[in-house]
Amino acid sequence: MLSVWFRVIRVRFLLASVIAVSVGLALDWSLTGNMKIFDAIFTMAGVMALHASVDLLNDFWDFKRGIDTRTKRTSMSGGTGVLPEGLLKPSTVYRAGVAFLLAGSAIGAYFVIMNGVIILAILGFAILSIYFYSTKIVDSGMAEFFVAVKGTMIVLGAYFIQSGHIAPEAILAGISVGVLSALVLFIASFPDHDADKSRGRKTLVIVAGKQKAARIFWLFPLTAYGVILFGILFGLFPLLCLITLAGIPLAVKAGIGLNRNYEKIEGLVPFMSATLLFSRVTGSLLVVSFIVHFLWGYI
Repeated sequence: MLSVWFRVIRVRFLLASVIAVSVGLALDWSLTGNMKIFDAIFTMAGVMALHASVDLLNDFWDFKRGIDTRTKRTSMSGGTGVLPEGLLKPSTVYRAGVAFLLAGSAIGAYFVIMNGVIILAILGFAILSIYFYSTKIVDSGMAEFFVAVKGTMIVLGAYFIQSGHIAPEAILAGISVGVLSALVLFIASFPDHDADKSRGRKTLVIVAGKQKAARIFWLFPLTAYGVILFGILFGLFPLLCLITLAGIPLAVKAGIGLNRNYEKIEGLVPFMSATLLFSRVTGSLLVVSFIVHFLWGYI
């Protein structure tokens, strides 16, 4: 049963939030040399709970709307399959999603009390976007935008809780991380195109059409890297952040593969995996660059 819950929570995708929080923490550490350990652990727990919530509620609503019963599931798309296979009751998944949302909100409320209105704004955005993500946001063609903003907010929140202020470095790092997360969602929506469209969703892929959307792919890595290079150029990021460019071959592989296989569900799987790996590797290298910069501040 535990493996079923890990599956419906999509444990491996929680790494996106782990990286986002870690970027905020590492950035603050590189700039100040300080780390509030309790707050760091509490922040990570709260963000993980909120991320689990959105995944659980997404599975519930996709099943209720009949999307998961129409799409062809792969290792990278099409939902978890837990509800269509009858492994859990829909009401159980919904209650678990709400419980995680309440747990994450409670942790967030603690930080609102301790840190004030900035965290309140971030928490309010998180709660509303999580609860309405699968019923409103994904129907508007704005899902990738909201995921990018969510990633940015996580980095900003983690940094603010540690430092007590918002810095341009945190904004830039947040945008880069958010765009990387949005890219994973974007490519995963290609195989779900027909099922999503049949149930009234308007993902970016549906709005643009598969052929045009495949070309839009390149805007995501270009934006993520453009923000990082901007930070380096203006002295906001250490030069060592150039190590994030090591992810370029993965982005190129994924982009070329997508443009050649956007109509082939099974053919897309290796390139969705490459996109996920690109996002994780680039975000992780950003964390490493900040940590190493603190330890050896001359680079």
